[in-house]
Amino acid sequence: MTPYPWETGHDVNRFVEAAADELKRAGHEVVIVAPSGSRRLVREGRARVRGLEEGDQGALFAGEVLAVGQALPFGGSAPLPIDVSRTLEMLMGDAELDFVHVHEPFAPSVSATALRHSRALNVATFHSPSERFLSTQVRRKRVGRLLGRLDARTALSEATRDVVGRFFPGAYELLPSGDGTVGELGAIYARVAARRHDAEGDPEIRRRLAEHDYVHVDLHMHTDHSGDCATPVATLIETAKAVGLDAIAITDHNEVSGAHEARDLAEKVGGIEVIVAEEVKTADQGEVIGLFIEEKIPRGLTLQETIAAIREQGGLVYVPHPFDRMHSVPDYEHMLDIVEDIDAIEVFNPRVAFSAFNEEAARFAEKYRVVAGAGSDSHVAAGLGSVKIKMRAFDGPAEFLESLRDADIVRKRQSLLYVQALKFIQTKATPEAARRRTARPCAGARRTVGDAGTARRRRAR
Repeated sequence: MTPYPWETGHDVNRFVEAAADELKRAGHEVVIVAPSGSRRLVREGRARVRGLEEGDQGALFAGEVLAVGQALPFGGSAPLPIDVSRTLEMLMGDAELDFVHVHEPFAPSVSATALRHSRALNVATFHSPSERFLSTQVRRKRVGRLLGRLDARTALSEATRDVVGRFFPGAYELLPSGDGTVGELGAIYARVAARRHDAEGDPEIRRRLAEHDYVHVDLHMHTDHSGDCATPVATLIETAKAVGLDAIAITDHNEVSGAHEARDLAEKVGGIEVIVAEEVKTADQGEVIGLFIEEKIPRGLTLQETIAAIREQGGLVYVPHPFDRMHSVPDYEHMLDIVEDIDAIEVFNPRVAFSAFNEEAARFAEKYRVVAGAGSDSHVAAGLGSVKIKMRAFDGPAEFLESLRDADIVRKRQSLLYVQALKFIQTKATPEAARRRTARPCAGARRTVGDAGTARRRRAR
């Protein structure tokens, strides 16, 4: 992706053309995407993109340059693209690409727009050591978030690396000049691609699971053993059964006692399985969930130390709401540091305030082929059932992970404001003594979950 009209003969375009030629000679399929001043080329480019909708992937590589729109001069910087967003969104959504390599991806530009819509692995090359006033000052925060989607960053000179790195910190690899440039790019592509997970999993376990019945699962919820939740364990179990869940993971904050209590109760009443889990707050890199653990993991460890503690117990590493900036989350580069160690990622959480955060999680899971999960993140019983995972019945973490690999996520429309209001009422607005009185009939030992349901039916009569 180059931001400069192809006919201009810009230095960036010459670099892109030379790199594409060498990659083709090495056996890769390559398409150059650029704006153009030619209406004919733009019409042809859009026709090729429309061909992708019909399943014609060959149309993408039918010509040398794919023109995606026109560009207007803009203050000496990269030209301002017009009428390209929809075309690039279609291209990024329908093209089967391993990599999107953007050059000078400063906003606004074709490169920046492509990066915004890309679902592939993303590499960037920065060419000029000049500061981009609009991107580095006016829109610096927004551009920084966009560059956060990069899986590798390269620069053509030390001066360029220093200037761009000052405004947008990250790991920039210096590309050698001359004949070694494209060879180095190939090595970068291979290194990034090697971090993708094996999408096939364990074929033997998957064949065995195909004979199992389907169950509905929720992988993220809390009880009153979490400091920000007032839902008693018995209420949670009863409600989970009532909304049709067959298995749940209790993921209290920095605690496993609620999960143990829930598992003991579930074994007595039957009809639902409980996975003991914990949502652990790391020192400064967000939260991570350990599934299938038994012992409490202390908060405040580094992300890597927390993962090691989960592994020591034979548990699975599950990253919740990974890109929700309203929560404590690891940023993109922290996620890249541990991508090989992640077993599953939460790609849908109904408590996320902006759908873009869930979409970013799904994009990350797709590009690195990480198993996708979902959970209600319920802090009140009313939140249960807002999302369910339909998967094959499993026994233990190995079967669970393979079953989750082929699962479907079933979402239910839920009012975030309503659920958040209930959480506030139960945990903040209700006095402690009243909460204890409310919780006692649900959590007490005088009657079982079934007895509680019978009592409600009698009151209803």
